[in-house]
Amino acid sequence: MAGLQIVAFLSGLAGLGATIGATVSNEWRATSRASSVITATWILQGLWNNCAGNAIGALHCRPHHTILALEGFIQACRGLMIAAICLGFFGSIFALVGMKCTKIGGTDKVKAKIACFAGVDFILSGLCSLSACSLYAHRITSEFFDPMYIAQKYELGAALFIGWAGSVLCIIGGSILCFSIADSCTKSHSQVKYIYRGAPSHSHVSSHPRGQATSANQRLPPDYSSPPGSQHFDKNAYV
Repeated sequence: MAGLQIVAFLSGLAGLGATIGATVSNEWRATSRASSVITATWILQGLWNNCAGNAIGALHCRPHHTILALEGFIQACRGLMIAAICLGFFGSIFALVGMKCTKIGGTDKVKAKIACFAGVDFILSGLCSLSACSLYAHRITSEFFDPMYIAQKYELGAALFIGWAGSVLCIIGGSILCFSIADSCTKSHSQVKYIYRGAPSHSHVSSHPRGQATSANQRLPPDYSSPPGSQHFDKNAYV
């Protein structure tokens, strides 16, 4: 199970990196080239900045003026992405401590609980990132296909696809981590064997010379066939 836990940890770590990259990216949405009047200039918008670029490669960005004036879906996406980063960070720490291949974390039972917490954190991180990207993409598509919307229309940016990929990696890593813990617990319970040895027997016959006791409850009678002078009586013969 150590190999599965390493794969789950690397998947969750890669998902955390993709989530961070998507959060700080300025390309959550971009202007549609088909509806743009000046095709050599386009606008990029992210959760934190508004940027304008042109065909020669110049890009000018400025942050959003105020948080209170932002649209509600942008504020919701900000909170969800920050929550996803925090959960992914704690999930990575817990996974590093709870894996079997590490020397920290205590006993196997304690490490299994820590690894389970790490898997849950990764799954919650992926769900938060998936919800934020899906909410933002739904807003873009609903405005783009609305014929009554006359303002500037945008298309899906690259940050949304990066966020979706990171959320999937986090969910996969957390699921593998949880299943590896459940599988190891099942195997540990199935390996317990109960061996019945039976009641101890007191009738074991040992190879002793004739005239000596063969067990605690079984004795042989003395030999009377020898001459009278050569008879040897054991002290326990008539007891």
